[in-house]
Amino acid sequence: MDGLDGGHDYLNSIRTGEEQATSKMKTILVLAAVVAAAVGLPADTYNPAYDNFNAQELVDNVRLLNNYGKCFLEQGPCTPEGRDFRKVIPEALRTNCGKCTPKQRELIRTVVHGFKTKLPEMWKEIIHKEDPNNEYTAAFNEFLAASN
Repeated sequence: MDGLDGGHDYLNSIRTGEEQATSKMKTILVLAAVVAAAVGLPADTYNPAYDNFNAQELVDNVRLLNNYGKCFLEQGPCTPEGRDFRKVIPEALRTNCGKCTPKQRELIRTVVHGFKTKLPEMWKEIIHKEDPNNEYTAAFNEFLAASN
């Protein structure tokens, strides 16, 4: 019977090893779920990837500014940056740039000032496209006049 008892202990140790592996797997799955949930949460701020975008260079080049305006109005091709900016324009307008970092607020004010002074009709078209009922424009203008 000693051989059977030894075999029984061996089976218990295997089972314990399987249980340990199962426990580790469950832990990994829980951690993966937590990470996936964290990644899937809406960000408190917009992606900082374009925080070093040279807005002044854009504003200083009316042809380039016009191309971005056409992109925003869906009347012309977009650069990858233009596509990304176009995606956040509606929310930024509605929330007065609520998810913008201080740097992003500065960039937006620079670009909007460029549109207002150099391409005012295009700026009106952009505003009309994004806020046809003028629900957010007054508050957004207050945001533009503020200093962060």
